[in-house]
Amino acid sequence: MPEQPVKTPCIGICSTTSVGDTICRGCKRFAFEVIEWNAFTQSQKQAVVDRLEQLIQPIVETRFIIRSPGSLATGLKRHGVPYNPALSPSCWLHNLLKKRHQAVTDFAEFGVEVREDFRHMSPAQLAEEMDSQLLLLCEAHQMRYFPELVT
Repeated sequence: MPEQPVKTPCIGICSTTSVGDTICRGCKRFAFEVIEWNAFTQSQKQAVVDRLEQLIQPIVETRFIIRSPGSLATGLKRHGVPYNPALSPSCWLHNLLKKRHQAVTDFAEFGVEVREDFRHMSPAQLAEEMDSQLLLLCEAHQMRYFPELVT
């Protein structure tokens, strides 16, 4: 069976090509990964996607319990939020909050429960706080493994 192509983690909020950021504000790939994506091998693409999933998952799971991945997928489709079914539902929820947090009025509609320590926060606050934490992790990864790219 032929190898399945690795889907881009792009969620349509690119700041590397439009603003010149070294880390995309949307998908959190490094600028060179965004620019050279089409030239990457499938294993290189998978390594990028795996890294992002490993960074996103604990951030999301600290704040949320995903009770129904099916309801989450349905909600993503309803709101036009791109997601990769091959990735963890935590990544899907991250995409929802990054792209459409303003559409979330009740997490239960998406099969998601906010953990008690975070219930005082609005969807916008949760999205912003998670995004800040993820950006810090991406910057640390970049400094550790790609110091030549740090300006």
